[in-house]
Amino acid sequence: MVRGRGGGGGRTIRKRWMASKKGLKLLLALLTTVTLTSFAPALAPFPVLSSSRHYLSSGNDRGFWIADDMFWKDGQPFQIIGGDVHYFRVLPEYWEDRLLRAKALGLNTIQTYVPWNLHEPAPQKWVFEGIADIESFLKLAQELGFLVMLRAGPYICAEWDFGGFPAWLLAIEPALKLRSSDPEFLQLVERWWAVLLPKMAPLLYENGGPIIMVQVENEFGSYGDDKKYLHHLVTLARRHLGNDIVLYTTDGGSKDTLENGTILGEGVFSAVDFSTGDNPWPIFKLQKKYNAPGKSPALSSEFYTGWLTHWGEQIAETDANLTAAALQKILSRNGSAVLYMAHGGTNFEFFSGANTGQNESDYKADLTSYDYDAPIKESGDVDNPKFKALRRVIETYRSVALPPVPSNNKRASYGLVEVSKIASFFEVLDTICSPMEVVEAEHPIAMELVGQMFGFVLYVTEYPQKETSSILSIPKVHDRAQVFISCSVDDNGSPIYVGVIERWSNKALAMPKINCSSNIGLFVLVENLGRVNYGPYMYDRKGILSPVILDDVVLHQWKTYPISFQRFINHSKDNPIKQAANSRINKILIQNSLKDHSSRFTFSPKESISEEPGFYKGHFYVDPRNQVRDTFISFSGWSKGIAFVNNFNIGRFWPLFGPQCTLYVPAPILQHGENVVVILELHAPNPDLTIELVENPDFTCGPKHHQK
Repeated sequence: MVRGRGGGGGRTIRKRWMASKKGLKLLLALLTTVTLTSFAPALAPFPVLSSSRHYLSSGNDRGFWIADDMFWKDGQPFQIIGGDVHYFRVLPEYWEDRLLRAKALGLNTIQTYVPWNLHEPAPQKWVFEGIADIESFLKLAQELGFLVMLRAGPYICAEWDFGGFPAWLLAIEPALKLRSSDPEFLQLVERWWAVLLPKMAPLLYENGGPIIMVQVENEFGSYGDDKKYLHHLVTLARRHLGNDIVLYTTDGGSKDTLENGTILGEGVFSAVDFSTGDNPWPIFKLQKKYNAPGKSPALSSEFYTGWLTHWGEQIAETDANLTAAALQKILSRNGSAVLYMAHGGTNFEFFSGANTGQNESDYKADLTSYDYDAPIKESGDVDNPKFKALRRVIETYRSVALPPVPSNNKRASYGLVEVSKIASFFEVLDTICSPMEVVEAEHPIAMELVGQMFGFVLYVTEYPQKETSSILSIPKVHDRAQVFISCSVDDNGSPIYVGVIERWSNKALAMPKINCSSNIGLFVLVENLGRVNYGPYMYDRKGILSPVILDDVVLHQWKTYPISFQRFINHSKDNPIKQAANSRINKILIQNSLKDHSSRFTFSPKESISEEPGFYKGHFYVDPRNQVRDTFISFSGWSKGIAFVNNFNIGRFWPLFGPQCTLYVPAPILQHGENVVVILELHAPNPDLTIELVENPDFTCGPKHHQK
């Protein structure tokens, strides 16, 4: 339309001036002015993306750019057939294995997020070693023949704790406005990117590395519309990476999300994502409206091969053939796609995230497993229908022969392992929380404000003895509180389990009448199940975030205990039972017999006694004559907790809620000879006091209505 109006105006003027050379010169000058003026409104918001080169070359012109609605690599049109593989969800010893499987799938590009919280766990404490060694991961990807699309954040979502933000951001007062142009927030982003991006600059494609594109933010159009924030991120990225790198955004394929998330006027490429099975081409047509003319190659930067699963749900699965057919619709018309996920991996330690629904109490925590029903399974398996179906489609559109498909890694069933209780939680409180770290305050304090970023925090106070039973409520607890009571020191009480208050149900708790000679001790153990990683409720502090109310009376004078399990594991190498006997909490809460407990309560505490959190330890042996192999620990018959293998936190288990029954144990954390498993069980262990090391994962635990 614009081109037509400009051309027509030129022809009218040309007739008027045809008679003279002077007129011709004026005509040419005026034509230039009219043409540029006609195009200016259309082009003003869309500066040229990276380079304007779009010619065919002999291959000596190294570079990656966008032109003619295509990606160009070294002067040749290029179709991205990529997949997400997150270095932080795979042990470094397995990076090459998983990347080779992605190569056998037919991928030519690897996409990965960069989680800020992994690399800066405390202010200006920088970590780029081990599983956080992103530079080694990217160099390995290049050695194996991949290009890289880097999703630098600072927000990543990813079903990762707090969307990749460091939890210590929540300890800053006054509160930061996340994902915004808040100057205090941007100052911290600038400091982070000033460390990260200079490490990435030598790895850009133009500098001989594998990185062809860098994503700014992530699905911001689904969150807000602070364009000042987005433009500032672009300025920072260009400052550290230069003007030639292709920057991109990813947003849902709707008008509203693209309006909010696209960064106009900066030459940033706008990519889309959408539900697998949706007709992609109307969405790609819409995508063009948010990119400069000729600068909108069709790209689904998150082509979903599966989906996430929360605790308490059925395991998410998608049909292999339907997924492959949806991919073919994109690739068959020269569209590009990045499989999310190619390989999911595992949310080791406490890094799994969470989602919310209509309000922040509608809370759903993610599983430890991030298998995602991806074509490359959590343990690396590729002998499955989805891998085969996707590979058949991809192979059609690759110009080179695909490498042979590797066989599945063999796994081992190390069998039943007997465990024994080595200490109750309360017996070792001095070990898992130094007395110097206990914080006293009038009201409960959020976990982050006492320096505890993950795991658990214990709150302790007292209240006067009641003549009748009472009602306890905690209006705002994040995320799950176990409540215990005891008589105080002079009455030699010991902690008795009362019940649970959960964020998603938040029911008040009936407190039993207990016969004590003085005040009653109240113990509230709160578990952080993962910070919200998506949506409007991301400012997700953990712990007790409201007054604690007993019979309409607010309780005061609290002690807050940040819990460190690593300290306990290190101490347990010696004699944890002896340590427990010397613990201060054991002196305060002297163990009494079941008969004594019964005499104190108005109901039988038999069930409550078995609900005390405790530490359990077991050993299993790997024959030096055999290869150390992956395995899974089955927690069938257990309740809820966390597990460590050879001091490595393999994650949360919760078979009572399901669907995940097993935790993945990669071979690199095992060793020949003796291996040690330490378990914190929050409720009741398997009555047989056994775990089983099995070959295959199991996602069939939980109430029957969670199962298929």
